[in-house]
Amino acid sequence: MGESLHAVIELPATEDTEAFGRRLARELDAGDLVVLDGPLGAGKTALARGIAAGLGVQGRVSSPTFIIAREHRAGERPGGGPPVAMVHVDAYRLGIGAGGGAAGSDRTFDELDALDLDTDLAGAVVVVEWGEGVVEHLADRHLLVRLRREPESDVRTAQWGWVSARG
Repeated sequence: MGESLHAVIELPATEDTEAFGRRLARELDAGDLVVLDGPLGAGKTALARGIAAGLGVQGRVSSPTFIIAREHRAGERPGGGPPVAMVHVDAYRLGIGAGGGAAGSDRTFDELDALDLDTDLAGAVVVVEWGEGVVEHLADRHLLVRLRREPESDVRTAQWGWVSARG
């Protein structure tokens, strides 16, 4: 897999993480897959909220941990451009998060198949928390964002870039 991640950006507050998500959304269109990686508290859901705001989707964005996936209908996109829906997935409970099964297990892939994310990719941006190592097969390329939280601090850092499945 070809990986080219950009330099690290510092995100001192939740508002900065959301603003970063709005900037990333300018690069996204229907059919794009975004994989958010990072430990608990790293800012994955805040980044998803920012992406949603940048896409102009409808509805409040919160962690879909207990429902696994939530679809947000397309709204008016800030700055113009074609409206696009967003599907927000939290793969943590599919056995790939802390305390779950092994990433890439048959059970995990069966649960992902049941979500029909490959179908959603045709008409939406799909944002997957806890998806690294599991959902990349859904698209020829994806935007990988690695988030980290500094110990004893609210400061987060992000490293991001488009990753090709073909190397």
